[in-house]
Amino acid sequence: MDDKFMKEALKQATKAYNLGEVPIGCVIVFNDKIISRGYNKRNTKKTTLSHAELLAIEKASKVMGDWRLEGCTMYITLEPCQMCAGAIVQARIKRVVLGSMNPKAGCAGSILNLLQMEQFNHQVEITKDVLENECTELLQKFFKELRIRNKAEVTLES
Repeated sequence: MDDKFMKEALKQATKAYNLGEVPIGCVIVFNDKIISRGYNKRNTKKTTLSHAELLAIEKASKVMGDWRLEGCTMYITLEPCQMCAGAIVQARIKRVVLGSMNPKAGCAGSILNLLQMEQFNHQVEITKDVLENECTELLQKFFKELRIRNKAEVTLES
């Protein structure tokens, strides 16, 4: 079942990729049904707050009629940053399923683990490395293309 929902998160990441955004996608599931979807739109919306997870949490809260998303599982193609990890804890999401880990900015175990800090009033179950290769390949493809574009721009400016 995790593979099925991570494939849906990957579809969301592909939407971000097609917009030229960092390809991060997310779906939130309740009772084995997707209740919200989100993908990275930071550049499109020109705001730091348009991370896939935050957009999906906002939609899911409307569907559930509550800010508490107890009993929900979030599928994310990339380990969340500190802002998103904090929102996941605040939303009381039960479980997070991750595709790729993020050694430079991840806060579900890479740099620190905000999702499972005993000091908080809520801890999140974590499942890692679901469709890791697919999630990682999409991110690597994006950043490789971005480096090529940036190098071409520098060359044109010279």
